[in-house]
Amino acid sequence: MSEPLLRLNGLTKAYPGVVANSEVSFDIHAGEVHALLGENGAGKSTLVKMIYGLVKPDSGTMALNGVGFAPLAPSAARQSGVAMVFQHFSLFDALNVAENIALGMEDAPKQRDLAAKIKEVSHQYGLPLDPFMRVGDLSAGERQRVEIIRCLLQDPKLLIMDEPTSVLTPQEVEILFKTLRQLKAEGTAILYISHKLEEIRSLCDTATILRLGKKVATCTPAETSAKELAEMMVGETLHVPSREAGEFGAALLSVSALSLPAPSEFGTALKDINFQVRAGEILGVGGVAGNGQDELLGALSGEVSSANGNVTLKESDISKLGPQARRALGVLAAPEERLGHAAVPDMSLTENALLSAAVRKGMVSSGFLNWSKAKDYANEVIEAFDVRTPSSANAARSLSGGNLQKFVIGREVLQDPEVLIVNQPTWGVDASAAAAIRQSLMDLAEKGAALVVISQDLDELMEISDNFAALNEGRLSPVRPVQGLTVEEIGLMMGGVHDHSAPNMEGAA
Repeated sequence: MSEPLLRLNGLTKAYPGVVANSEVSFDIHAGEVHALLGENGAGKSTLVKMIYGLVKPDSGTMALNGVGFAPLAPSAARQSGVAMVFQHFSLFDALNVAENIALGMEDAPKQRDLAAKIKEVSHQYGLPLDPFMRVGDLSAGERQRVEIIRCLLQDPKLLIMDEPTSVLTPQEVEILFKTLRQLKAEGTAILYISHKLEEIRSLCDTATILRLGKKVATCTPAETSAKELAEMMVGETLHVPSREAGEFGAALLSVSALSLPAPSEFGTALKDINFQVRAGEILGVGGVAGNGQDELLGALSGEVSSANGNVTLKESDISKLGPQARRALGVLAAPEERLGHAAVPDMSLTENALLSAAVRKGMVSSGFLNWSKAKDYANEVIEAFDVRTPSSANAARSLSGGNLQKFVIGREVLQDPEVLIVNQPTWGVDASAAAAIRQSLMDLAEKGAALVVISQDLDELMEISDNFAALNEGRLSPVRPVQGLTVEEIGLMMGGVHDHSAPNMEGAA
């Protein structure tokens, strides 16, 4: 084996109350796609932040091409040949592609020269971009191309990718993988973080598994099943979500002629949405990011007051009610954006529990807040959903993304809603946490609730949903039974091509 491109030796990083990484050591070679796997909170993010110069290790060393490597900032890492594509895009909607890329460069060339280079490199790697397109007009997949091309313009030796396929369609994933394999053939090393284990098996040469901050295994993904990978990550047998098949009850949520103007220049208008969900039913709503998912949740939860059409809970018209009034009646929602929408970053988990559950859990009496009840409820959610946090007094932003997601979903599920609308319920969480969240949703349906699950993860929707519809440019396809639905049919539905001869499942038993 040749000398590694990057060698990590005994990297350790501790924060108050938690050791994020403990003596982690492994090698990454040129031309290798190396997966970094682990549960949420296993230490993956801290590790790549040390490699990229965002965090300084407490102890341990790194070597790049046999030379000591200790970047004090991302700019130093980039100058050494290390680039990173983050899970959350850092782009300005109002600027064009070239302007966004220039902002991430230490010494950006003139716009004309940069635009020519963007065209050249993007076509070279099969990710064509128009440098003069405004980012706010791009799809999620095209935005990711901007981030990747920004990195490739640096001619990196090591490319770190954090959850790169979370907002991509199956077709876009294939395009990305073709690009990554081309980079690999040219000798670029890729450190790849993903919770999609079949992707890891298809793409990666080697996998390093972290658990509770420590390296616990190294394996060849192609020779290891997804279940085995997941069980190495969690250290126990993985539970597969399931529920008893049963008859659906009466319609709990009925939506007719729901329309909504685009909330902003870069938002999506909803156009004549019609469906109903019955007691015990899970309706899965798929679609590529940016096709009206956030707007649909806002209209159903009551957050958006400008929606037209009818939203009915059982026999009651709730179209004009705000979110708190809908919550009191049993219509609850969990939005996609964890920090800032589902939870207030600098508020404690107790305070965040109060914000959502005050009415249904009786935390307010004669205008006074019952903090004892709020704390007890936060602790109930933490225990029931295995939220890894030192205390309910910890701020929401102190939790890893997956643990905050478990708290957000658990906070809604344990309020026993009649109707629950969730957007991206397992986005960015590990296999074990995703299985637990999906099981909680299925258990809720089994108790008689009606669920609308909006997700870009088609495997997730096929696993838990009874019926399926797709959003495309703010329009919802006819609802179809999941059983017997093919990937080709789903792709057509997501693309806005609908077989109008197919039965609409509204009101079907």
